[in-house]
Amino acid sequence: MTQLIWNGLFVGSFYALVALGYSMVYGIIKLLNFAHGDLYMLGAFVGFAILGAVGGVSPSMALPLLLVVLLATMVVTGLAGVALERIAYRPLRRAPRLSLLITAVGASFALEYGMRAVAGADPQVYPVRLGGTSMEFLGARLTLQQLVLMGVAVVLMIALNLLVTRTREGRAMRAIALDPRTSALMGINVNSVISRTFFVGSALAGAAGVMAGAYYGKIDFMMGFLIGLKAFTAAVIGGIGNIPGTMLGGLLLGLLESFGTYWLGGEWRDVFAFGVLILFLTVRPTGLLGERVTERV
Repeated sequence: MTQLIWNGLFVGSFYALVALGYSMVYGIIKLLNFAHGDLYMLGAFVGFAILGAVGGVSPSMALPLLLVVLLATMVVTGLAGVALERIAYRPLRRAPRLSLLITAVGASFALEYGMRAVAGADPQVYPVRLGGTSMEFLGARLTLQQLVLMGVAVVLMIALNLLVTRTREGRAMRAIALDPRTSALMGINVNSVISRTFFVGSALAGAAGVMAGAYYGKIDFMMGFLIGLKAFTAAVIGGIGNIPGTMLGGLLLGLLESFGTYWLGGEWRDVFAFGVLILFLTVRPTGLLGERVTERV
């Protein structure tokens, strides 16, 4: 039982990191950025390229190097998210939402098959693979590398929550989420804040991509598709647009998958996860911590 809980929390931390980008963007401009999962894939490949350029690394230096590469990748994927917003979404911000949704799907395909053209269709083996000896804790088998990766994920999520709730930038984000036109009249640079929101969300997705590549050891150009859907599911479970709810939703989805796999078998893992998505959309579409809002006209 303890092992199932640990496995669920570990996988759920990856879901939560990616889902936060979904939630932040939706909370501010009401856009379901279906290209967001592919920024996770982009982060994995950026980390792959940097580690490949560095060359062979001793096992003792693998973890410190990976943390440095993770920070560099966050900057690159953050800038990629800003470029995506500027090129694909900003010109259509006043267009019907269906136009934005179709553009997001098109951007997703562009990132996926653009990466295929650059890196090839075959899976790539990550230059640095985090392994290590395991230890027993309360009946669960875990490794130091798992603890470090989950610790990094938790630190990033806490930092994001502090950014949104305790800083001037966070107040601007929340003001735009409530009323962008009034925020602009009050002197807030709406375009700039939205760009920085894309930067932060994309950077978190890139960090998750590097951690996943280093832990699982294999990446490919379609790796962002499924986790993008899982991250969307996590955001819906917690309440899309709600930062603490999204974190909770990611961890809860990881736990649900872990126990569902144990009860039903690994082949039912994705079926179980998306079944939960359908259930929440039917029974509680606002999620666990989301609030029902009235649409302004």
